[in-house]
Amino acid sequence: MRLVLLGDAQSPHLLKWARALAPRLELWAASSRGFLPEFDDVIPPSRRLALQTSPRFEGGNAALLRCLPRLVAWLRPIQADWLHAHYLTSHGTLAWLAQRLGVRARLVGSAWGSDILVTPQRGAPWRWLTRRVLAACELTTSDSLFMADRMRELGAREVMVFPFGLEALPTVTDPKEDGLFFANRGLEDIYNPFRVLDVFAHLSQGWPQARLVVAHEGALRVPMEEKVRAMGLSDRVRFTGRLDAVSQSTLYGRARWYLSLPRSDSVSVSVLEAMAHGCIPLLSDLPANRELVTHGENGWILAEGASPSMDELKPLAARGDVVGLYNRQWVGEHALFPQAVDQFVQRLVQLQSGGSIPPR
Repeated sequence: MRLVLLGDAQSPHLLKWARALAPRLELWAASSRGFLPEFDDVIPPSRRLALQTSPRFEGGNAALLRCLPRLVAWLRPIQADWLHAHYLTSHGTLAWLAQRLGVRARLVGSAWGSDILVTPQRGAPWRWLTRRVLAACELTTSDSLFMADRMRELGAREVMVFPFGLEALPTVTDPKEDGLFFANRGLEDIYNPFRVLDVFAHLSQGWPQARLVVAHEGALRVPMEEKVRAMGLSDRVRFTGRLDAVSQSTLYGRARWYLSLPRSDSVSVSVLEAMAHGCIPLLSDLPANRELVTHGENGWILAEGASPSMDELKPLAARGDVVGLYNRQWVGEHALFPQAVDQFVQRLVQLQSGGSIPPR
């Protein structure tokens, strides 16, 4: 079976899909940008196409559509069985249009979160486009039950649900630092990073040992740094920028608490990573987060505008090691990626053997 990944190969998330799929089928890949160096160990350069566009986080990526003729010309001789688009309102649109222009591959799509939970709310044209892409995909994947329901409401045909989990459980060696908070989401508005600062400031009152490490990059980093200085927390909040895998794992391992407070989200890989390292997650009140955390038992769900006090979190803090072990075991049982990809590939084989290419 021959499958072409279509997505942003500068993303470690697409790299993880590639690593999981490569041993199971003949894998090709087209990237809207370039490729991370690690792809060299997964897919030969002869099976890759880099479109070298510069997608913007906020959308409006017309340059990607202008690459359609080049993509179609590259896809036609491959004669792939499946074209697998990641992020449905950009790469999914490319895949749908490529099929309409004669690429004889069947479509499968993977939703990443805001492509389903945010983009269709921008207006009727976006909802129409999302519906067309979902209808064109014989199979789609979602990493949460909540998002899968939204996809079905928008016309998805068949949805497989599994967390975009870890490739393996990490080794846990470092002792936890009870006052260390870690945040590792993009510094963009949708991830609500200013609320992360506000919640930490509230929790750290009267707690001199409390510290926050903010990883990642984004458009809001500079104003966030300015706010930290204005709050008088410069000696307690550290910005690291993007971290390599080893540094990130070290911080997950040392942090007792993990803060993730986006305005909209599906099941977050970073939250799963934090749980696998035994962190206690403090999460915004979103349906997908409630699929991971039972409030007050293995983490804390923050209602909109709420900031818990440390007195409220003391019961969780007192059971910190037990809670961390439970979270790690839960990830091991429910959120390891290779097992899920096995089932995904098996379903593709079933569809390939039992159905024909859909009419145009």
